[in-house]
Amino acid sequence: MILSTAGLATHIMNNQLKSVILLMGFPFLLLLMTAGFFACWHALGAGGAAQGVDWGRAVEAGYADMLRYSPVVIGVTAVWFTIAWFFHGAMISAASGAKPVTRQQMPKIYNMLENLCISRGIPMPKFEVIDSPALNAFASGINQKTYKIVLTRGIIEALQDDELEAVIAHELAHILNRDVRLLIISVIFVGMISFFAEMAFRTLVHSRRPNYYSRGRGGKEGGGAIIILLIAVAILFIGYLFAVVIRFALSRKREFMADAGAVELTRNPEAMMRALMRISGHDKIKGMPDELQQMCIENSNRFMGMFATHPPIPARIEAISRHTATPVPSLPVSLRRPPSRPWDGGAPPSAGQAPPQRPPIGGSLPGRNPWGA
Repeated sequence: MILSTAGLATHIMNNQLKSVILLMGFPFLLLLMTAGFFACWHALGAGGAAQGVDWGRAVEAGYADMLRYSPVVIGVTAVWFTIAWFFHGAMISAASGAKPVTRQQMPKIYNMLENLCISRGIPMPKFEVIDSPALNAFASGINQKTYKIVLTRGIIEALQDDELEAVIAHELAHILNRDVRLLIISVIFVGMISFFAEMAFRTLVHSRRPNYYSRGRGGKEGGGAIIILLIAVAILFIGYLFAVVIRFALSRKREFMADAGAVELTRNPEAMMRALMRISGHDKIKGMPDELQQMCIENSNRFMGMFATHPPIPARIEAISRHTATPVPSLPVSLRRPPSRPWDGGAPPSAGQAPPQRPPIGGSLPGRNPWGA
């Protein structure tokens, strides 16, 4: 399953175009949410549902307030995006619990990545590791200085060498295809929408009600409070809906392309299929936000398949098998691992320090030292 130059160039161009659209579209979405918020606020101020609402005037007033506060919204958006753009690496590491590792600490994975980068003539990204038993990995960054590949401890321990190389190649393909930049932009703006939606919710629920409520009796007053809560819920739903739309905009084709890129880099389609089979059902990283989980090689968060950010692993395996004429392999080896941590204190071993020895595991991969060269 070799990627054509034209096909890859088209994919990269589409990603660049989506990045521009997201950059241009999100401020407008936030402004529309602001206008809707003020329109509902003025509708309540005009007397609420009990006295009837002139929605035409409410919308006009909301539009006027949106224009009045648009410099504030755009300014906050620009500051937020600038901070996230320059410090996204530290934010992602803090949210995921990833810690940097050096070649001296993990020479094997560095050698794998170096060989892949040499074959394509590109600089090497950095490596980070999450101390989690989950089997997962992701790439992040916006340029050569910030690109990095993150692996979990579980995936380093559980996969055979050729399978781990395929996973690293998959993440390197995301970097080559410019997928990571698009994902970073989407994560920044989805977080921004969630923040503004929550702020609107708190404003509507916890702010003092307008004086017109004091003129009503019983049902009118209670009805006004219910309307405020309904509007707050509606604003939150709009924010979530935008997040869903964004996830749909990030085509699931990117995972098929990265699988294909891994096969092209390693020339080993069976290893990629075996890696996906081992990862399936073991991808959940405890405590990782959903926005970051969608950057991983597998994200099993889905609701009846409707909001899936990744295609099903069986479909990915079938695509690799079909396009490379390679039979789907079997996995006779157990994935059971001991309930022990490879690092004291949850940190990678210091440079030059010998890795800790782990007791042998019955039914596990024999003779494997994930820390050695």
